[in-house]
Amino acid sequence: MNKDLTSGPVMRSMLLFAVPMILGNLLQQCYNVADTLIVGQFLGKNALAAVGSSFTLMTFLTSILLGLCMGSGALFSIRFGQRDDEGLRESIRASFALIAAAALVLSAAAFIGLDFIQVFLRVPAEVWSAMREYLSVIFLGIMATFLYNYFASFLRAVGNSVVPLAFLAVSAILNILLDLLFVLGLERGVSGAAEATVIAQYISGVGIAIYALMKCPQIRESFTGCRVRWACVREVAAFSILTCAQQSVMNLGILMVQGLVNSFGATVMAAFAAAVKIDAFAYMPVQDFGNAFSTFIAQNYGARRAERIRAGLKGAILASLSFCAVVSALVWFFARPLMGIFVEAGETEIIREGVRYLRIEGAFYGGIGCLFLLYGLYRALEKPGLSLVLTVISLGTRVLLAYMLSAVPTVGVVGIWWAVPIGWLLADAAGICYYILRRRRLFAWMSNAPSEKKAV
Repeated sequence: MNKDLTSGPVMRSMLLFAVPMILGNLLQQCYNVADTLIVGQFLGKNALAAVGSSFTLMTFLTSILLGLCMGSGALFSIRFGQRDDEGLRESIRASFALIAAAALVLSAAAFIGLDFIQVFLRVPAEVWSAMREYLSVIFLGIMATFLYNYFASFLRAVGNSVVPLAFLAVSAILNILLDLLFVLGLERGVSGAAEATVIAQYISGVGIAIYALMKCPQIRESFTGCRVRWACVREVAAFSILTCAQQSVMNLGILMVQGLVNSFGATVMAAFAAAVKIDAFAYMPVQDFGNAFSTFIAQNYGARRAERIRAGLKGAILASLSFCAVVSALVWFFARPLMGIFVEAGETEIIREGVRYLRIEGAFYGGIGCLFLLYGLYRALEKPGLSLVLTVISLGTRVLLAYMLSAVPTVGVVGIWWAVPIGWLLADAAGICYYILRRRRLFAWMSNAPSEKKAV
């Protein structure tokens, strides 16, 4: 089921590869959306605020592992495009050792620093008890997150985006069923919602690991040799750590904004918790399309398919911006009923604040769509440091403006909402300017690459 993206129609290959990734991550969002929906409807405002803040924290922690896996995946794609089987096997061994160690350290640090979280995120006292109860369980799923994302990154790197989708589909459905059982049937509260998520995560993580070992000779052959060369670890780290830093900076910024949101009380926390889930669903497809685009570029970069890269760039920009325009319109017009999915109709203040957030963010989804393509392009061209720079610009602006604007009495919490699209647009401008100024240097190798016009 592996797919070679260095041949065949460009846009058709990219879209067919991207669709299972999009569906997979939409299903992955179901983990926390199921928690949010059930908790919000049946356990009340404080429980919803607790789970929503926990989601932001967990997104930050798991982004460290996701970034390492994404960086390794870019290297896997290049080696696959180069048909360098031995190099691919060495990269698998080195990256697994590196990321597994990071996952163990992260798990230990999460439990050790549990009580510090209330101070760092400025969690109100009435919310902290439920949040601590939820986190003490959800942290157990960090190793499961590592397993799933590592093996999913490998499979996607070699063109297989269907199997990761299948495992997520099973675990997402299981998560929802267990949520209903633990929260409504057994009345286990927020800890029951966390238990349902962790069980589902281990189903997908262990399941996809077993599949990869059974079906992928590159994985089996990688683990038959015990020797890990330090030079290979450095190479993997060069790709992975910068991508990890990019993901971590991005989510650290979001976490800092979450702390600011928490300072406005449980009503704003609950509105933010619900609206962010809708927001994530709205632009998640273009994020996954950006990751699929990155794999496409990386494979063709490794194979030196110059014309396919040019065609892929043009097609990806058109597809991403067209999708964002449609989603922006839908979120703008349906913001209120969307909030009603997560929040009881009587909670008018929560709904009103959530609608305001969604209409500000939703008008600018084209900005985040463009930014995801820039991240994917520079990662695939062995320039992950540029993705980190763009993330610092986007999130640095967001955090700075959020704190500055929200401190103005006449602006308040709305300043936090406006800071987000401003950060997106500034990072887009920086990334596009760099591309225009350094394009010849980025693609200097293309002058000697063979023409692939028939494949385009």
